[in-house]
Amino acid sequence: MITMYSTTWCGYCTRLKSQLERAGIAYREINIEHDPASADYVMQVNGGNQTVPTVKFPDGTALTNPTLNQVKAQLAIA
Repeated sequence: MITMYSTTWCGYCTRLKSQLERAGIAYREINIEHDPASADYVMQVNGGNQTVPTVKFPDGTALTNPTLNQVKAQLAIA
């Protein structure tokens, strides 16, 4: 399962969540505004920026503001 780091006000996060749900891709969502450790992780993988959505994959890799096709490719879903 992927983990999506987000905020409540992020339009890109809302869009990606709905796309993942329509595609049947399970995800866990963590709001970085309520979880300081997650905010630190997001900053670590984004050069010090709290850029969301940041998606972490089971293999430990991460993508920032990915498209649905990028998520599918990373998960090797056709």
